[in-house]
Amino acid sequence: MDANSEVLSLFPRYLLKQRLNEGLLADLQQLARAVLSDPGSTPDASGKLAGQLALQRELGPQFPPIAQLCAEVIVPACEQWIRHVIDQQPPQGRGPWVPGGYRLQMIDVWLNLQRAGDYNPIHTHGGSFSGVIFLQVPPQITGERFDGQLCFHGPEEWHIQSFRTGMAHYVLPVPGDLYVFPAWQPHSVAPFRGEGERWSLAFNVVAVPQPRQSSAPQQPFQTQANVAGNVSLSSHRPRPGGFS
Repeated sequence: MDANSEVLSLFPRYLLKQRLNEGLLADLQQLARAVLSDPGSTPDASGKLAGQLALQRELGPQFPPIAQLCAEVIVPACEQWIRHVIDQQPPQGRGPWVPGGYRLQMIDVWLNLQRAGDYNPIHTHGGSFSGVIFLQVPPQITGERFDGQLCFHGPEEWHIQSFRTGMAHYVLPVPGDLYVFPAWQPHSVAPFRGEGERWSLAFNVVAVPQPRQSSAPQQPFQTQANVAGNVSLSSHRPRPGGFS
């Protein structure tokens, strides 16, 4: 590129990406295996979600790895997102999102099991922040094609032939990778072909404004009954029969 030129990105949307430590990842994978070996031991999460997936099970703080994940990883990651984005604004434009002006609390965490042909249509979440943690990914899910990838959608249709390249961002799932994003951000998961199972955890977090004088500690996990569930932005489609 010419030394006098630069390419600027317009209208950024912020995703926070982290890697879980190997010990916590192993504990979560072990928990997922236990839950999937006895699905009836945990509540079914599929009724309130947009996904057309094989299995979705709610997980709570009664599981030590989930309690650790929420307190040590998810809530601090949301705090990091807030500080990165809000601190770029002038002080008078930050509203309640200043240290001590809010608290973060978990709404829910659930385990997703995706098999060949399963998919999650374009949807948004309730609350303030949402995210995903990848636990297991079949080896055929690679960057060579869109199969099994998480896609974040912009407000305009993605169309590479007319150079609309910024309206869809694909994320290759890698076990141990965590992403945090605003709950309003539309996203989807493409189906994949072949054997194996794709495991992920998804979660929602709400940021609650507090009186400035309050020094109430963060509450890592507390169900919010009045927070809207996940909303599909697609038309209803029958469950696919898988790929041939």
